Amino acid sequence: MNSKDYEKKLLIYTYIFCIVCFGNLSLLAWPKGSIDTTAAIMGLIVCGLIAYGHFIIRKFFPDGDKYIQIFACILTVIGIVMLYRINSTSALKQVIWFTIGIVSFILIVVILPDLKRFSRYKYFYLICTIILMALGTLLGQEKHGSKNWIYIGGFGFQPSEFGKLFLVAYLASALKKYEHYKDLIEPAIVVMVSLGFMVLQKDLGSALIFFGISVTMLYIATSKLKYVITCFGLFAAGSFVSFQLFNHLRVRVAIWKDVWAYANNEGYQVVQSMIAIASGGLFGTGLGQGHPELVPVNSTDFIFASISEEMGGLMGFAIIIMYFLLFYRCMRAAVYAEDRFSALIAVGYSSMIATQVLVIVGGVINLIPLTGITLPLISYGGSSMVTTFFALGVLQKISEEVIRRE
Repeated sequence: MNSKDYEKKLLIYTYIFCIVCFGNLSLLAWPKGSIDTTAAIMGLIVCGLIAYGHFIIRKFFPDGDKYIQIFACILTVIGIVMLYRINSTSALKQVIWFTIGIVSFILIVVILPDLKRFSRYKYFYLICTIILMALGTLLGQEKHGSKNWIYIGGFGFQPSEFGKLFLVAYLASALKKYEHYKDLIEPAIVVMVSLGFMVLQKDLGSALIFFGISVTMLYIATSKLKYVITCFGLFAAGSFVSFQLFNHLRVRVAIWKDVWAYANNEGYQVVQSMIAIASGGLFGTGLGQGHPELVPVNSTDFIFASISEEMGGLMGFAIIIMYFLLFYRCMRAAVYAEDRFSALIAVGYSSMIATQVLVIVGGVINLIPLTGITLPLISYGGSSMVTTFFALGVLQKISEEVIRRE
């Protein structure tokens, strides 16, 4: 069986999974003598979007890695299903964001020319990065303890979500011609300024993501382990200073060290998350049979706990494996890319998604101190959905160029 046959089988399984999940949701109202037709219609719409996106890419751009899109769609389906279970209005909005994400994905592959010509716009990326990182500090409103949301006419978004796209592009432009340690001075300053804005906004999750992206790209660009060790040393020093200056950081660390001591106040979210995951066991309570409403922020930061409760620990493991496979396919494009800028872009966007998954899942299960960020493609949120599909579209474009050269 060739790769195309495997791709078709995986796509069929995706449709079956989508129909079964939304069919299950539509039958939740059956004991009351009715069927939730909205859930059934939403399932058909989601399947249609997946089919449309795959058809366009496969028909007109057959060379690239189609597994990137399929894995992303499977994760999105899981998220929309759980969101509908929690709040049908949020699920409907997420379908709209999914539509925008798929369209963005397709447009990037269709419209963008060869990516290597974009390496010349280093200072444009630099300016956009600084502006977007600073917006939350200057104009942001506090939400869930972090001052990283901008509201315009009732519409809210996180500038840092878009900022990390430009940060990766800037670092790729700056590091593609690395020859000497002096070439690292400017990128180091930009990264430190970005991390400083995140600390001021109390957005520790984004700070961890930016650090993970920067260190990964630095090592790939230079192959110098000493630079990575230096970065970890500086990050540790910065973390210690931040720990001394900011009370909210000390509270997060205290909760991580002994969550049960804060079970009724600051650690309530993490405790409820752990209880939900434990109550689900391996196979879950079943869709509609759990109590995700008891988990705070259950549609964004803690959606992984809600999924694990109703769909089971096996689904939680499956999600992690799915992210790993998505990361593998994205990094595969980086390995085979011929020009250095495209390779570094692929590494940056791949590590962006992987780091975000590790940080939020680690926080939800109390493996690391909790940081409030979204689970890519699964959590509710337009900013996260659009930026993730934008990044995946660029990665798809790189994979098209790689295979075309071969």
